[in-house]
Amino acid sequence: MPSMIELIKELRDRTGAGMMDCKHALEESGEDVEKAIDWLRQKGIAKAQAKASRIAAEGLAEVQVNGNKAIICEINCETDFVSKGEKFHALVSESAKVTLEKGCTSLEEAKEATKSLFTDATVSMGEKLDYRRFEIVEKKASEGFGSYIHMGGKIATLVVLDKEDPEFAKGLAMHIAANAPKYVAEEDIPADVIAHEKQIALENMKEDPKMAGKPAQMLEGIANGKVKKILSESVLGSQAYLLDGEKSVAQVAKEKGIKIVKFIRYSVGEGIEKRKDNFAEEVMKEIK
Repeated sequence: MPSMIELIKELRDRTGAGMMDCKHALEESGEDVEKAIDWLRQKGIAKAQAKASRIAAEGLAEVQVNGNKAIICEINCETDFVSKGEKFHALVSESAKVTLEKGCTSLEEAKEATKSLFTDATVSMGEKLDYRRFEIVEKKASEGFGSYIHMGGKIATLVVLDKEDPEFAKGLAMHIAANAPKYVAEEDIPADVIAHEKQIALENMKEDPKMAGKPAQMLEGIANGKVKKILSESVLGSQAYLLDGEKSVAQVAKEKGIKIVKFIRYSVGEGIEKRKDNFAEEVMKEIK
């Protein structure tokens, strides 16, 4: 069971809220981090789209395409110095190639298939290395792939379109790298995600004096509007297209007669705690 100090650190990293606010939120939520995040959001202390990606680890993300199959993967190391080296780049490239060629269907299979590569690389580089995740995507012959590697491999994206259009596919992959959408279209948003956001919005309004005394039906409508706005920012089709600015991604795709089938975006280190620091001392100073 994590200590209160560890929980406060995780909550602060994920929400950006102050330490005392995090401590209070955890006390009010039975030391449940997810409930504490909701509590902070309901009080307007944490933003709706808190990003766990503030916690990072080093490494590279890679995309490789071979005919109608493509792989996107992430491999981690301990230091930025190693991640920039030729040996680590070679490990990532070869691991992706082997995983794709063997058609691995699980991370366990991929790790077994690349075991010797990692053993040799660990001895050579002297760091702990980890094959974190991958996904193999197979498209139809009539469909098209697009990919983009950003910041030398810190972000990688893979997109599938229902027909070939290399220029748009590449532009869309760049857009996804920059804007980090979660869904292709609004209809892809799960019902439980919508319900959860609506509950947050309603609880938030209870804390707003300006909303006091307003009819329930009006509050319901306002909550629905807030949810739509928040979630639309996570929808690829609703975002302003990076290479146009005036049209949305959905508008550009429609004009080209193209349907976006799927996309995947990896940002290296998402959700991984990189290192321990003197946070405990910092917290104790605040809560004594």
